Amino acid sequence: MLTIPVIGLPIAATDYAGAVTWILEHATMADRAYAVAAANTHVAALARHDPSFGESMRHFDLICPDGMPLVWALNSRLPPGEKLTDRVYGPTLMLETLKATQDHHEFRHFLLGGKASTLETLTRSFATRFPGVIIADTHAPPFGDWPADEFDRVREKIRAARANLIWVGLGCPKQEHWIARYKDRLPPGVYFGIGAAFAFHAGEVKQSPAVLQRLGLEWAYRLTMEPRRLCKRYFTYNSLFLYHLLRDRFRP
Repeated sequence: MLTIPVIGLPIAATDYAGAVTWILEHATMADRAYAVAAANTHVAALARHDPSFGESMRHFDLICPDGMPLVWALNSRLPPGEKLTDRVYGPTLMLETLKATQDHHEFRHFLLGGKASTLETLTRSFATRFPGVIIADTHAPPFGDWPADEFDRVREKIRAARANLIWVGLGCPKQEHWIARYKDRLPPGVYFGIGAAFAFHAGEVKQSPAVLQRLGLEWAYRLTMEPRRLCKRYFTYNSLFLYHLLRDRFRP
């Protein structure tokens, strides 16, 4: 799959169909763990700004353009007939993957992260929305620092469930660091850093209107919903993204 660096992060020039095809192919290989991320401006700028996060992102095999600014950056370097028309939004990618694995028993999903009540809601909701999809198991880890044996507990649950599509909703950057740190020790399958998708699909957090998403203004909607938590993130990392994008573009 064609990848193009956007402020140093290798972003796949792909749409939902291409991403899902890649995911299902690698989920059935059963040879090792593969890592998938959906990168927005925050993820891209953090990878450039924070060396430890940048190192973690180098362990990811597929990084999709989750954010219209990344799509615009990709399109500026793609020929006219190959330009992308939409981003690959992480929560929607999750739904598209669930939809594609209905009634295909070789695909088994595992939900890692969030509260036990959230995971119960998601399991019921996905069973209703996608009849025939297999949610093999879930795990709600403890909040805060994990016990020393928590990784071993999670790994054994994934292995026992025979899961090959593992959705990791621990929040950014914790989920990316976790996947990168343990990738070589995880059971074979595709591991997704999925961010707030669990909260969105469980109905705990409202998603922005589609028109704002198309305009690249989802961040503004979420900022009005959670100003105290997101203010520093968006203004800092959106500014850093633009700075590095322009700097790279005009660098000799």
